[in-house]
Amino acid sequence: MANKYDFSTYVLQNLTFIVQSINSPNIMKQSLFLLLIILSSCQLKDSESSKVVELYDYDVEERIKSLGIELVEPAKPIANYVNSVRTGNLVFMAGNGPRKSDGNFVVGKVGSELSIEEGYAAARLTAIVQLSALKAQIGDLNKVERIIKVLGMVNTDASFTRHPEVINGFSDLMVEVFGKRGKHARAAVGMGSLPMNIACEIEMIVQVQE
Repeated sequence: MANKYDFSTYVLQNLTFIVQSINSPNIMKQSLFLLLIILSSCQLKDSESSKVVELYDYDVEERIKSLGIELVEPAKPIANYVNSVRTGNLVFMAGNGPRKSDGNFVVGKVGSELSIEEGYAAARLTAIVQLSALKAQIGDLNKVERIIKVLGMVNTDASFTRHPEVINGFSDLMVEVFGKRGKHARAAVGMGSLPMNIACEIEMIVQVQE
């Protein structure tokens, strides 16, 4: 912010010098009018940039704590990719799985090796992993304007058809944390296999405050 005020002062000092150097009253009036326009524009930009839009009537990160959730350090990618990519005010989150606090994953096929309830819990755990990675990207989860899109992939066999009930574990937590801003477009699909036999893998797109 200091740099913007310094710029305004710089403009004022230099234009004032120019105006004082002009002998013609008409040119002086025009110069003064131009000076006022420039200064007004600088002040308007300063005012707009200083606005902090409060998106929530509560602290998002305090709510996460109140739910008994502790965010974790995001795991480093094991291949040639990153956990997230930000472009403008959109953050594209790489797919993550249900990594537990000890570093191990919830594994197995939902419907045959894991119950739907266990699959739901795995999806909720994946939501915690994604929130942790998102915080690492944007610094403060109070900046989240909207969870835009979620793609949930469930490790199942071909006969399983209740994928949405599993991915609800992810979606429900997003709404618990972000309220109406956590509601999102979504796809919940089945996969014949997932990396390391994890129970689910979920990616998302998030809109954040600039």
